[in-house]
Amino acid sequence: MNNVNAVRVGVLEMRQAVRETFGTRRFRALACAPLLAGAGMALMASAPARAADEAPVEVAAASPEVAAAGDVATLDEVIVTGTRRAGGLQVSESPAPIQVLSADTLKSAGAPDLIASIAQLVPSFTAQAFGGDQANQTLSAKLRGLSPNHALVLVNGKRRHTTANLAVLGGPYQGGASADLNFIPASAIERIEVLTDGAAAQYGTDAIAGVINIILKNGAEGGLLDSTYGKYYDGGGDTIAHSGNIGFGSGPEAFANLTVEVRNKQRSDRGNPDPRATDPETIASYPNSNVTLDPNYPYVNHIQGDPEIHTQVGTFNAGYTAGPVELYSFGSYGRKKANSFENYRMPSRASYTDGDGKTSYYYPFGFNPREATDETDLAFTGGARGTVSAWNWDLSSTYGKDTAKIATINSLNTDLYADTGASPEDFDDGAYVSSQWTTSLDLSREYEVGMAGPLTTAFGLEQRHEIYELQQGDPASTYKSGASSFPGIQASDASKNSRDNFAVYADFSITPVEKLLLDAAVRYEHFSDFGSTTIGKLTGRYDFSPAFALRGTVSTGFRAPTLAEEYYTATNVGPSSAFVQLAPNAPAASLLGLGDGLKAEKSTNFSFGMVMHPTEKMTATLDAYQIEIRDRIVGSGSLYSVFQGTDVEGAESISAAIIANGNTLDPTIKEGGGDIGIAIFANGLTTRTRGADLVISYPGTYDFGRIDWSASANYNQTKITKINDSPAELGGQALYNETAQSDITDASPKFRVNFSAVYNFDAKFFITLRETIYGKSSEQVIGDDGNYYKNQIDVTPITDLELAFKPTPALKLSIGANNLFNVYPDKLNPDLIQTYIDAVDNAAVTKYPSFSPFGFNGGYYYGKVAYTF
Repeated sequence: MNNVNAVRVGVLEMRQAVRETFGTRRFRALACAPLLAGAGMALMASAPARAADEAPVEVAAASPEVAAAGDVATLDEVIVTGTRRAGGLQVSESPAPIQVLSADTLKSAGAPDLIASIAQLVPSFTAQAFGGDQANQTLSAKLRGLSPNHALVLVNGKRRHTTANLAVLGGPYQGGASADLNFIPASAIERIEVLTDGAAAQYGTDAIAGVINIILKNGAEGGLLDSTYGKYYDGGGDTIAHSGNIGFGSGPEAFANLTVEVRNKQRSDRGNPDPRATDPETIASYPNSNVTLDPNYPYVNHIQGDPEIHTQVGTFNAGYTAGPVELYSFGSYGRKKANSFENYRMPSRASYTDGDGKTSYYYPFGFNPREATDETDLAFTGGARGTVSAWNWDLSSTYGKDTAKIATINSLNTDLYADTGASPEDFDDGAYVSSQWTTSLDLSREYEVGMAGPLTTAFGLEQRHEIYELQQGDPASTYKSGASSFPGIQASDASKNSRDNFAVYADFSITPVEKLLLDAAVRYEHFSDFGSTTIGKLTGRYDFSPAFALRGTVSTGFRAPTLAEEYYTATNVGPSSAFVQLAPNAPAASLLGLGDGLKAEKSTNFSFGMVMHPTEKMTATLDAYQIEIRDRIVGSGSLYSVFQGTDVEGAESISAAIIANGNTLDPTIKEGGGDIGIAIFANGLTTRTRGADLVISYPGTYDFGRIDWSASANYNQTKITKINDSPAELGGQALYNETAQSDITDASPKFRVNFSAVYNFDAKFFITLRETIYGKSSEQVIGDDGNYYKNQIDVTPITDLELAFKPTPALKLSIGANNLFNVYPDKLNPDLIQTYIDAVDNAAVTKYPSFSPFGFNGGYYYGKVAYTF
């Protein structure tokens, strides 16, 4: 205990300085980090001092944390991601950095969904907290600060289809159209293997930053029932979730494992008052209306907050062994209904003047349009595997489809109402549909070649057919300027687009001498719309001793643009802005000098790391990496034809592109001093990302129980090394303005550090304490005065705590808090907000930066009940 006292004295001396630096609330959270780390070091140092005849308290094995940082048991766990070796590899033997999250670890995170759970546990995995339009209802995530599209998602080793919902309207997640992880219930998962290394040569396009492989439960008996309820400390976000898992069968030779989950989450609201509703001159300009009578006045604009989401998901995983052949199948079906608020509209946005000159307002207090989705997600895989003449074979086919029906509700078509005196309030805006059908054959065998280990050879074929469809909205949603906030998909934009991909790969792995592992992979891919490419990967690992090993990889990668990036189009209309998301393949793109469409990205990935076992129980890994992406596909900045009501000089081509695309924009936006423009995806940049991942774990057994200690960290920095020249047709505007560039280089934290301790006493009492420190992040944003302002979130600590009790071996009761001390990110730059207020602009509603890596809702507190059988 002397060690613990010494640490405590040091911590007390630091308290005042830390409080002055970070403020009281952040200090409370940050104080947990040195306490957690210091206590861990002291207890680790004291653990071996126990006399040999002192028996430790009997405890069950604790739930593993991040397994690359996990306890001894999880280091021995077999992984299948990143290797073609039959039977897989142990985590401790992997030549590439990989982290494993167990089912218990995911559950103990206490997060309301799977994406948030992974983000809490893996420092290099950053989750989106808020998005524009439908992106707020289908949040995405990214590895190593790259695009969400640079991480490949697998389920049981098979490619998962992508969402139909594309993230647009700027921000660091713009263009994200990866697999929606929240359609996979946590109760269905046995473990998640996160490979943080370039793996395109092994798995194909998308795997530039890494691979997330979700392994489903395959138990043939028993099950789990659990329920959770949680909400934000400051209100909103009420979440109720129920899930059940059960296994049937006689064993591994014949099993069926089923899971269902129902999750309901209510909205939150964290915005400022809308200056349009508080400006006396603005209010006085609307006769026969009174916005001040709104029951929420002056907080009439609810756009900054979580959406309302209702999700039902079911999954299955089944297998049957018939002689030498194993038949298997797994899949999921989910439905999600969600809606989120758009910007508040003043009463004048829905006015009608009759023949006598009398003006009436459809919404006398103004109105809050909402964008709604009714989404269905389907995935099914069937396959067979076995061994013939020493060759392991696996033949499978996977079909996945995501359909997002879009609606605008509690709105109005202002042009239709002004022209006819009538308009629907709810609109069918059409649908976005994405599907993939992938068929693959994998072969592998080992040859004894007289070296220290056998030569493992693997070959494979893969064929994939992809479809992306835009379905037209109803006539009222597209009449003139369309439904207010989100017009329907126009007839000219509706389309069904497809492509085919064929790939062949070879992978060779050998141990030529003791302690040295070498692996080489090569892959050829042909896309029907992009032609062919060949990429490769070299991997090596040398174990100098059981306590120290070096590992490294070099690889090239390839990513074809998603069909959504090529063909997605939409029009977003705010109270004082209208922007067209123009499809790169649209004919109107040629008017911007971007008529060639998109081409594939190319990448080069280097990594070098070490695996260390300083003591029998302690494991540490450190991996540094560099990823260069050429011709990177990035959403442009806002390309203005009108800024603050004034035509932008030289931007005639932008106006022409809007007209050529068939868009009719509300003329009152320009008259009211608003902005009109276009955004488009383009291959305009080359980026270089450098960083490092550190993971340390130590499982300790003491007189008072067992504590699994772990620390993990990620440092990540992206620089733009080349910007292609902007087309002359843009009239001097940069294709990538300061906002678009900062979204790539600065909007993700430069570093993140996780400390965690999982305490287990007598398999009855459990405490999970996790301290996460987020580095600085920032974004440049243009104000209404035409100048750029920097929004910044300083270094911020977040504390998570869960307490659990098992009164019986089958029943577990838990209470916990994510963001225990209710910490919020720094607010927007006050000078930027003032430009909005001066212009009476609804943008002043935004209180917190949308790029915050830990959200802007404050603390989330929850309780859980789980019963296993």
